Amino acid sequence: METRSITAEIPMVPRMTEDPAQLVPELAAVSGALFKLTGNGSVPRSTISLVQLRAGQIVGSTYLTVLHTGFLRKAGESEERITSVASWQDSPYFTGAERAALALVEAVLQPSAHGERVSDELYAQAAEHYEAKALATLMFAIGQVNFFIAVALIAKPVPGRSFTDPWN
Repeated sequence: METRSITAEIPMVPRMTEDPAQLVPELAAVSGALFKLTGNGSVPRSTISLVQLRAGQIVGSTYLTVLHTGFLRKAGESEERITSVASWQDSPYFTGAERAALALVEAVLQPSAHGERVSDELYAQAAEHYEAKALATLMFAIGQVNFFIAVALIAKPVPGRSFTDPWN
């Protein structure tokens, strides 16, 4: 495996040159169902985007980070809230419910030195802020971004292009 210098510029072309959605057209139905599921209204769309932005940051995906930052900007979120997602633990810009959601995505995506990733205590804290349907929706929103993490890291779509057309 060839390593790249940290000062080398990154080309603005996807790693996978063919659009995975065209190679596997069944993706459209799965993707549409996931977006419909997470858009059921039980969790604010801004919370879902904050969680998915944090997921992109954790896994080191510029594509996902740029995508979800753009969604948050279009939704009218402040630059302070968007930029402090990476340091949400000590940021004054998030509600208790948003903090619980951000803690959940971190627990799911980061290994735990203490055993279970999502502890009973963390689950109970999240359940204090979200009723059952909302908690399930939040769980699926984390699963949704995890579904696309593989695409972002393996195929490397071009950051900043529309999520419906990153291969052109």
